[in-house]
Amino acid sequence: MSKTLTQKILQKHSDEAVERDGQIVQCRLSLVLANDITAPLAIKSFREMRADRVFDRDKIVLVMDHFTPQKDIDSANQVLGCRAFAREQNITHYYEGGSCGVEHALLPEQGLVGPGDLVIGADSHTCTYGGLGAFATGMGSTDIAAGMALGETWLKVPPAIRVNYAGVMPEWLGAKDLILMLIGEIGVDGALYRALEFGGPVIDALPVEGRLTMANMAIEAGAKAGLFPVDERTRAYCVERGRPAPDFVLAADDGAPYERIVSFDVTGREPVVACPHLPSNVKPVSEVADTPVQQVIIGSCTNGRISDMRDAALVLRSRKVDKNVRCIVLPSTPAVWKQCLREGLLEIFMDAGCIVGPCTCGPCLGGHMGILGDGERAVATTNRNFKGRMGSLDSEVYLASPVVAAASAVLGRVAGPGQL
Repeated sequence: MSKTLTQKILQKHSDEAVERDGQIVQCRLSLVLANDITAPLAIKSFREMRADRVFDRDKIVLVMDHFTPQKDIDSANQVLGCRAFAREQNITHYYEGGSCGVEHALLPEQGLVGPGDLVIGADSHTCTYGGLGAFATGMGSTDIAAGMALGETWLKVPPAIRVNYAGVMPEWLGAKDLILMLIGEIGVDGALYRALEFGGPVIDALPVEGRLTMANMAIEAGAKAGLFPVDERTRAYCVERGRPAPDFVLAADDGAPYERIVSFDVTGREPVVACPHLPSNVKPVSEVADTPVQQVIIGSCTNGRISDMRDAALVLRSRKVDKNVRCIVLPSTPAVWKQCLREGLLEIFMDAGCIVGPCTCGPCLGGHMGILGDGERAVATTNRNFKGRMGSLDSEVYLASPVVAAASAVLGRVAGPGQL
């Protein structure tokens, strides 16, 4: 029987025969993740279920990334509790301070997630790891506590939607545009409890960092997971990050039972933005050009990797940020930050008038380091633009790629790099 990529990965982790969508299967976990906001709740549940030890200290990851550096007493105390738990359990992968980066950029970079893995995390954007061919999904803190204790979880096998991209990629079109195009087409609930499986010649040629960007926003279409096949690009990415190359390729079978197939031809497409207040409110950048902005954010678990920094620097080089705009650049991990330093990207950003900050989620969730005031607008490379997401309920967020964000910072309005 032909199987989807989703079914194949779940089968690798279950002793039951995975035979159909909607089937409930018990699965072994490769990794369990939580952060400084969600881990305290998971730890509380872990105690309440009277668990003694985590199932495997090497397979629990705690990343203190959302409010790093801690912005107030409450956030500092949350980290204190996580740190104490990590020490008590002798957890190998605990990240805080100078070792800390945005979790969904940090884990792939550190080789902690990889092809064929099954990962659950107390963060909705855990689906990022599907860019490496892992079935990764977000869960509530109580489920995470059970996963930490047992090393297992149950899942309902999600139906899969196949998404194909073909054509010739225009110069300024990127992975962020590809995923926004899909969300704009099917809506924020168009893949509710489905798995999105990406393919086609454009995807075959897409670097892994772009695949991670697309998988990251699968949840913005309501998806349980966003999955890419394991190919030579995936294998090379693993080796570069100190993880042995998988001894397998992994892809859906011919004739796999997809619930739906969605196809795009990207030839001649221009960059897009998701306008307030939904990731599905997607329009070509030319349709909203001349909309004034007061802030630009370049970073996050969606677009804070080194390729994103290079794209932004390409646009900002020898240019100045508009005097009415705060442009905040947040490299996603210490390794990305240092690579920016080595390549001279930080100097480009600062010469342009950007604020370069630490490796933090910060403004993405309206946490700190870039909060919007009443009536302000931002162009951001983040993943959500719900009402009040980045600050005031009267503010607006436009989601975009790094090159669109950088061009908007220079012109002081929503703009694509072709308008410079």
